[in-house]
Amino acid sequence: MVERSNQELEQVYAARNAEELGAAYAAWAAAYDRDTLAAGYCLPFQVLAWVARHVRPDAGPLLDAGCGSGLSGPYLKALGYNDIEGLDFSAEMLKLAGSREAYGALKRATLGEGLPWDDNHFAAFFSTGVFTEGHAPASSLNELCRITRPGGTAIFTVRDKIFHSGGFASTIDDLSGRGIWRRLEQSPPFRAFALDEPDVLVTAHVFKVLA
Repeated sequence: MVERSNQELEQVYAARNAEELGAAYAAWAAAYDRDTLAAGYCLPFQVLAWVARHVRPDAGPLLDAGCGSGLSGPYLKALGYNDIEGLDFSAEMLKLAGSREAYGALKRATLGEGLPWDDNHFAAFFSTGVFTEGHAPASSLNELCRITRPGGTAIFTVRDKIFHSGGFASTIDDLSGRGIWRRLEQSPPFRAFALDEPDVLVTAHVFKVLA
């Protein structure tokens, strides 16, 4: 394993199951923003470019899927997105997200399981830094599409090293083949951290949800 810049990030990547991952984030929550921003973590802000490019501010509710501490929320609100909801599996991280006063609703839920929203609820969802080692599975995309309305937008990043091994390539192809969505955009691999962790590369994907 590549040596990480801090022990907390090491524990996150080393987590072997949901319980260990939850414990790692609970222990890290208080210092999470300071540590990740010091390392140049850019995904919560980079994703705003794709949201602004593909989703109108008045399109309807927007889901921050795996919102963590809610770093994206205030900046989306500044861009005119006033109907934002969030989900995360960590109660500690949701508490931080709530303190930012940018989310209309925050729910504790786990990607890869059933989500507590009706069909076609959201105009769009975005998810960054979530589809990575030891985190949410590729199957999460099926449920996220279910709660996104036809004509809505799916925006997410995937860690490059699990794109094929984690089943993301095959899940994306399956959703496309079944007419659930069609691709709008895919980025080349880029760094998730501007300063540290040069091996952590992700690709961004944007789809139009069709059904």
